[in-house]
Amino acid sequence: MVRQDSNGYEQNSYIKKNKNPECMNLVPIRNGTSSSNNNSNNGSYWKVSRGLFVETDESPINRKLPKELLLKIFSWLDIVSLCRCAQVSKSWNNLALDGSNWQSVDFFQFQVDIDSYVVENLARRCGGFLKVLSLSGCQAVGDNALSTFAQHCNNIEKLNLQGCKKLTDRTCQSLAKHCHKLQGCINFGNEALFHLARNCRNLEIVNLHSCKNIQDEGLIELSERCAKLRYICISNCNNLTDQSLIAIANNCINLQTFECAGLSQLTDAGFQALARSCHKLERMDLEECVLITDHTVTQLAFHCPYLESLSLSHCELITDEGIRHLGAASCASEFLTVLELDNCPLITDLSLHHLINCHNLQRIELYDCQLITRAGIRRLRNHLPNVRVHAYFAPVTPPPSANNSRQRFCRCCNLL
Repeated sequence: MVRQDSNGYEQNSYIKKNKNPECMNLVPIRNGTSSSNNNSNNGSYWKVSRGLFVETDESPINRKLPKELLLKIFSWLDIVSLCRCAQVSKSWNNLALDGSNWQSVDFFQFQVDIDSYVVENLARRCGGFLKVLSLSGCQAVGDNALSTFAQHCNNIEKLNLQGCKKLTDRTCQSLAKHCHKLQGCINFGNEALFHLARNCRNLEIVNLHSCKNIQDEGLIELSERCAKLRYICISNCNNLTDQSLIAIANNCINLQTFECAGLSQLTDAGFQALARSCHKLERMDLEECVLITDHTVTQLAFHCPYLESLSLSHCELITDEGIRHLGAASCASEFLTVLELDNCPLITDLSLHHLINCHNLQRIELYDCQLITRAGIRRLRNHLPNVRVHAYFAPVTPPPSANNSRQRFCRCCNLL
């Protein structure tokens, strides 16, 4: 049965949306006003719910258990329980408010009526530990708080700002500058793209990674109205077809980076149109675009002279012929620095021979290319001594024993 204490907290550690819950004043505030009577060791106080305390705790649990173990115990607690523990003593305050315990925070579960300083203090305390934060409904939070948050919590991956009405473009600028791991809204769909296209004509960068609700109509609208796009990521947007590529080719001639990994419906027709129009392309990620063939590689080699990075991993139809055209292209000798060919089963040592004129090649990925040999890699390195080759060769199968006998079980099974 759920019971409530005198402050309105539920005993199962979740609380009602109280106007002034204790934990709100407790959220990480450290090194406060100096003590007037100098009772603390370092002259600093720790602010708790409605007062100040100094460290006098000599309880058995603190003397018996190492701090590492206590910290592990605290890691299993929810936010409200952590705040309660932080009111016990200075040592518990330090452990409970350790950033490692605050990797995911959802204020909506217990309090949305918070001020900006709470977010700022949380950011300073958590730093790089915080990965998920929901400020849904926190209408008092403003740009300054989110600017401080962005500077301290640059490992944030998911951020919910629904209903935060005081935020402006300043917040978007701060997040874009500092939070490079921030993931987009995966529920983003065509309707959102329509609004984006009609109101952000000067858009240059758009990352729609894993937005599976997006369809051709939305991306066509975006490309037609946002002709200044130079970076587009549509990786894992599984509903897109060649129609999207053709629209981008017809409108976004300044495109420099295009990432479309995992799109199994895209074919040579779409990429050929893209290559023929977008001559400024520098980076292409075509990983797991399983329908493309040497025709796509040939067109990129012929029409994209500034190509620096190309990923063809898991493009199982690519052969030595496509790599021959790439190695002979003008981009190969001047600009090509990264080439990824993981899991391309038709690639042989002949492809490596075609790449010996790629003088600026810095890295080539060859994992699970079963027709590539160590001898082929050595020959490539003789011409390109600075290239890093990432490859894997399975260990040689040991020869059978003289009497051709086999153990019935492996060593582990025998032990069991």
